[in-house]
Amino acid sequence: MPPQLLTSREDLDALEARITLLDDEARVRVTLHDGSVVEGTVSARPTLEVFRNADGDEGHNARLRLDDLVQPETAHHVWVGDVRDIERLGSA
Repeated sequence: MPPQLLTSREDLDALEARITLLDDEARVRVTLHDGSVVEGTVSARPTLEVFRNADGDEGHNARLRLDDLVQPETAHHVWVGDVRDIERLGSA
């Protein structure tokens, strides 16, 4: 379950715009809203998904898997809704 469910048209547009920057096999550096940074290779472009919280409220988010640049066998999982910035580092 994602930490936040996105429901407004503005939030969904921003989420979809971030997803378009995450091509399969792209090498990226993502900065999260909390300031943490994760670098890796996009294993597959994330897709917008529907979730429900414990109260039954419905919203959207997307899960990104990044394979670590230094240790590719290590995967990082990030909620795209938590991403503040995406920097392309090139292709794998």
